[in-house]
Amino acid sequence: MKKALIVIISAFSLSFVACNDEEPKPKVIYDATRSVKAPIKRIDSTQIKIADLPVYMEGTKYLIHPIGDIRIYDDSNRSYGSSRTNGNVSYAISNYNRFEITGYFENLKFQHIDSTALRPLTDKKVQIQTATYLNTIADRYKKQILLYTIVDSDTNQDSKVDANDIRSLYISDGAGMGFRKLSQDVQELIDWNIVEVQGRVYFRTIEDINKNGAFDKNDKVHYHYINLLAPDWPVTDYEPVN
Repeated sequence: MKKALIVIISAFSLSFVACNDEEPKPKVIYDATRSVKAPIKRIDSTQIKIADLPVYMEGTKYLIHPIGDIRIYDDSNRSYGSSRTNGNVSYAISNYNRFEITGYFENLKFQHIDSTALRPLTDKKVQIQTATYLNTIADRYKKQILLYTIVDSDTNQDSKVDANDIRSLYISDGAGMGFRKLSQDVQELIDWNIVEVQGRVYFRTIEDINKNGAFDKNDKVHYHYINLLAPDWPVTDYEPVN
């Protein structure tokens, strides 16, 4: 009998290590004249679109193609853990370990195993950091679901959507359909885990209630769970501390 697999994705740390004695940059910039979803203005002309080779999540009927940029580095920069080719050029944008894709990529394209057509997960400007197939939910309840940790807006207003902005939790079915956000805007995802026996995913977020642009011990932690067995995957708040 298979043991239940508990997946824990850590998407947040309450403390950051400053480099070269510099102050850590805030994840949120509040400006009455601008939205945290401000449009992205700068385009890096050194980045060229590329796809990793497709991956197959066991038990599904879809190949998944990670889409991102070739990254070109000078000697002072480091890649995000990706291998480099031809000296300072990296062609790797993701890593795969059976039921999870990790990396820094901007989209996923889904291809049915009996088709040549490719369909994108989203048409929005995002950075996808993880895509996890809930295989134990599929085994037990015959429901194919993917969870994603995603940066979906330029919360620090530096004209980029990247790892320095707030991470959020998203969901879709195994074909990439029904893609939607589960966490609230301007709340940082801390972590999530599966409770298979209930058919639920529990997750925590933190809200910058003092509006200082950083997440710290003075801010509020929110607790939620998703009913994976219900239509549209409703999110319920709960209060284990009170």
